[in-house]
Amino acid sequence: MSDPVPTPFPGPVERRARAAVSALFLTNGALMANLLPRYPEIKDALELSNTTYGLSVIAFPAGAIVSGLAAGAVVRRIGSARTAAYGTLLTSLGVLVAGVAPTLWLFVLALLFGGAMDALTDVGQNAHGLRVQRRYGRSIFNSLHALWSVGCVVGGAMAAAAIALQVPLGVHLAVSGALFSAVALVALRSCLPGLDGAERAVDADPAHPAEPTGVRSAAVRRRTLFLLVAFVVVAISGAVVEEATNSWAAVYLADALDAPGAVAAAAFVAFMAAQFVGRATGDRFVDRFGQRAVARAGGALVAVATGLMLAFPSVPGTVVGFAAAGFGVATIVPAAMHAADELPGLRAGTGLTVVTWLMRLGFLATPPLVGLLSDATELRVGLLVLPVAGLAIVVAGVTLQGRRTASRPTP
Repeated sequence: MSDPVPTPFPGPVERRARAAVSALFLTNGALMANLLPRYPEIKDALELSNTTYGLSVIAFPAGAIVSGLAAGAVVRRIGSARTAAYGTLLTSLGVLVAGVAPTLWLFVLALLFGGAMDALTDVGQNAHGLRVQRRYGRSIFNSLHALWSVGCVVGGAMAAAAIALQVPLGVHLAVSGALFSAVALVALRSCLPGLDGAERAVDADPAHPAEPTGVRSAAVRRRTLFLLVAFVVVAISGAVVEEATNSWAAVYLADALDAPGAVAAAAFVAFMAAQFVGRATGDRFVDRFGQRAVARAGGALVAVATGLMLAFPSVPGTVVGFAAAGFGVATIVPAAMHAADELPGLRAGTGLTVVTWLMRLGFLATPPLVGLLSDATELRVGLLVLPVAGLAIVVAGVTLQGRRTASRPTP
């Protein structure tokens, strides 16, 4: 079924759907965040070496990569809302089994399953968020990703409280999984009904020419492929900035700049806080200036801020540099997802699935890439991936959508 023509004045159905998909984003962020702080307990319980532990926990992103390309087909078959809600339920099951697994192999298999289901959830919630955004007729997508960040904070806080209160791991993960699964299933009732339409709301913009009628020409197919590759570059560059910060910010401060542990953690906290602010306010900037201008400005901010912090190393400068990078990269991944989902000539969910799947490769490859460069030289050189990623966003971001020219209906 096709969604109605977007209007600047969303009605009750659209507002309920926005609240529902917001809940799906929050639960997705919270589920895995309940498990991550308890990894040390699992490592000790299974008596894993550092090497074995490091190899086993990548089962989660590996599972996501294995199932990621099937997400588009699942969305087309059962709808984006059901994909997200049912994926949440199955992800929570994988997280629970991973937490109570008595053997290494069951732990790995549970993480593989959880990651595979998380990939379906990810594409489903993003596809439905973009569908709701089309009904709104204005940008709301960045605010949804901001709520995912809130979910990470909520899940981490729940895990910290469970650890402090000595709640058994199985009980903690069963309660959190049941809670967020219930939220997702309740939210499903308020999502937009029906299957996702195959149409795309393509604005009149040089980066997104209208699709010709009849048989698509080879030139149009080549242009679609070119744009999809550019959007993948944007998404992977955003993933590199996020994952390099997650994996190496605290290590860089502690090892290279001799910062104490509490101070070393400040760079990651500053990055996440600034990213949340950027996502919470990003929709206003996108509506006013367009995705292209916002993304390229963000990429330039990442390149300049991280380049300066590496060129002139200091603890305060590094914390500020990572904070600036968090703000700059805030809208990058949502912009690439949106642009890919709007590409003409692709079936519903195809562009979004490809970008999401390849972006996960960026998350998977960044930590070892920085490590290899650092071992060959020094960590400061390894972190040059940050300004390089910022420059890649500036270059590839030219293909994103410009400023919208929406008109209000006359009374």
